[in-house]
Amino acid sequence: MRSDFVVREVVTGLRRNVTMTVAMVLTTAISLGLVGTGLLAVRTIDRTEQLYSDRVEVQVALTSDVSANDKDCTQPVCAGLKATLENSPLVESVRFENQEQAYERYKELFAGQSLADLVRPQSLPATLRVRLSDQQAGADAVRQAMAGQVGVRNVIDQRDVVAKLFDFLGGVRNVTFALAMVQAVAALLLISNTVQVSAFTRRTEVGVMRLVGATRWYTQLPFLIEAVVTGVVGALIAVGGLLVGKFLFIDELLSGIVSNGVVPPIEVADIIWVSPILVMIGAGIAAVTGYVTLRLYVRL
Repeated sequence: MRSDFVVREVVTGLRRNVTMTVAMVLTTAISLGLVGTGLLAVRTIDRTEQLYSDRVEVQVALTSDVSANDKDCTQPVCAGLKATLENSPLVESVRFENQEQAYERYKELFAGQSLADLVRPQSLPATLRVRLSDQQAGADAVRQAMAGQVGVRNVIDQRDVVAKLFDFLGGVRNVTFALAMVQAVAALLLISNTVQVSAFTRRTEVGVMRLVGATRWYTQLPFLIEAVVTGVVGALIAVGGLLVGKFLFIDELLSGIVSNGVVPPIEVADIIWVSPILVMIGAGIAAVTGYVTLRLYVRL
């Protein structure tokens, strides 16, 4: 097969239908950009779960009288609660945090914000921070053990807070994938129309080639390559858009929660990890759509 002929026909086809080619590239880029955003959201969710797997605790907040009068958990009420928790086989460790330590943690979390000046140490409860060896069963066991105990104000399972964060990230992922599907349908229709128009405009020369013995694959290959080229270019534009979006928008938008360790940052390495996936999706969808269109609607 003469490669120079194939290259020449591809360039001719892309140049002849330049407006449809540009539209197809841009639609493909938007679609793959949304797919890439969804994949980054999935990656962020996975890394966030790993981040919190060693952090999530159950907090047993103590009543105000116990918090104010026991600074090191040596008095009977606090010491008894701590011993009860430590004796559970589902508890890995128990750490006592008094009001002053809770206040220092609060100031670190809300440093630079007006909320940091509105709270005093006396308004924060002392807490038994429980690290579990089994998150689900351990949390239920702590709730049952602390229910109705003297000196216990309430039990806070940090998984409930983390679950809301995961639900939000999952919602972002689902919305981006849904939008990507809509854009993908538009891209498929554009690819199909572009292949049909390109084949129609070159029907005479292709017909002559078939009369002199050219195979179907030989005449169809330029059209398939055109579709693949536009898919790959769209994928590369999508990758560039993700990089621009990271530096101009995402880093600024997530700067607060990233600096506080709430979620891990999105790194350039994450976009590099997504890039080959987008290129393969763009090239694969374009090739399959072009092939099906040629087989169903075009006689070459």
